[in-house]
Amino acid sequence: MQRTVVRTTHAPAAIGPYSQAIVAGGMVFVSGQLPVDAQTGEMEAGDIRAMTRRIFANLEAVLEAAGTSLAHVVKMTVFLADMDDFQAMNSVYAEFFPENPPARSTVQVARLPRDARIEIEAIALHP
Repeated sequence: MQRTVVRTTHAPAAIGPYSQAIVAGGMVFVSGQLPVDAQTGEMEAGDIRAMTRRIFANLEAVLEAAGTSLAHVVKMTVFLADMDDFQAMNSVYAEFFPENPPARSTVQVARLPRDARIEIEAIALHP
């Protein structure tokens, strides 16, 4: 089976030994995205809603570079530093998936890279 590495300058570069995404077996596996501006490298300043929107912009950029879109996402995992942010994150999340949302897990974690408050990863179909 062949695998293809996905790279785009429209989303933050990997900060370690991993790829932004991998295409394999008709699927796209997008690494966890932080609320980082791809152009400045700075973490999104603001509340969890603004951070969630920044992450979705990054996810959309990686998915587009892979040849797919949010419409083809089948599974997402949301990592929160504080589950008290769940409702605010969820309200923004619902804006991107108003109907037929993908499967999802949301977990609270002890700490995220760069001390982020949220990280989201995705798995999508590669049409």
